[in-house]
Amino acid sequence: MKLVWMSDLHFVAGKELVIGHDPRQRLEAAIKRINDHHSDADYCVISGDLVNRGTKSDYEELRLLLDQLMIPYLPMAGNHDNRSLLKSVLPIPEGMREFVQYSVDSDQGLILCLDSQKEGQDCGEFCRERSAWLEQELERASGKPALVFIHHPPVALGLPMQDQDRMEDGEAFLELLNKYSNVAHLFIGHVHRPIAGQMAGISFTTMRSVLYQAPAPVPVWDWGSFRPGQEAPAIGVVTADENSVIVQFEQFADFETEST
Repeated sequence: MKLVWMSDLHFVAGKELVIGHDPRQRLEAAIKRINDHHSDADYCVISGDLVNRGTKSDYEELRLLLDQLMIPYLPMAGNHDNRSLLKSVLPIPEGMREFVQYSVDSDQGLILCLDSQKEGQDCGEFCRERSAWLEQELERASGKPALVFIHHPPVALGLPMQDQDRMEDGEAFLELLNKYSNVAHLFIGHVHRPIAGQMAGISFTTMRSVLYQAPAPVPVWDWGSFRPGQEAPAIGVVTADENSVIVQFEQFADFETEST
């Protein structure tokens, strides 16, 4: 299985900049990179914060761009998203009615796109209903490798500012995943930084933003002094089979200029 992974587009309609960055130019550059080099991928997974304000025009203009992808895309909800508008404008596979949560099955494995949004909050949650659905899907997978995508990290990652807005009760979420040996990897958005490791014995990777990057935690910063890190955006290219999961990061634009 081959996937392309994008996260945290923070798209806005029109020509508005977001923290000095042009979300339209950045996304167009990412789409060009994918179409030019990865049109053989099975899907493009977009792990939340698709838009910055959550308006209908944001989603409508975003869809016009995403529909230019030569591969099917799987949109997910983040804390900046409006669930009802997202579901009404963008193509979402059949899943949970109340949430943007669904699975995509293939011969090579199961893609699980989870909804960790806590409505009206920057932090995340994973309620009893969503957890029960996830357990049902993992049972159904019958040993196939499961690639789990979610927006909010379930535990602190050593990022003082972002860690404040992680998923509530993340330990219970990881306990559930640990019950299933076929959980192959956990893919996380939200933090706008690339981090890899293990949590509760489960391998994970976080993703750079398509738009702007959060600075490293040292030197110390807070939201009052926040300025995007001078680091380029990237997409992830994921290859997975029954024995391995590999995530490669590909830069598609410079930090200073909008595209390469």
